[in-house]
Amino acid sequence: MTATVRFDDIHESKLLKIAQLLHQKKSDVLRDALDYYAEYVLDEKKRRILKAVEKVKDADREESYKLEGTLNDGL
Repeated sequence: MTATVRFDDIHESKLLKIAQLLHQKKSDVLRDALDYYAEYVLDEKKRRILKAVEKVKDADREESYKLEGTLNDGL
């Protein structure tokens, strides 16, 4: 697949500098950058989901302790 990307002068300059530094084609640098960004986004989404799950677990644990305390008060 072929894709066309338009850059302003600043981003084009950055891309060229990175490609020269790494001795790679600009397209290879862009592919690597996309892979890196995709992995970051997916990892961040997983972290957010896990954080939400932990919050729910903590809230559930707290409610469970409260309920147990209430049940034991009358016995």
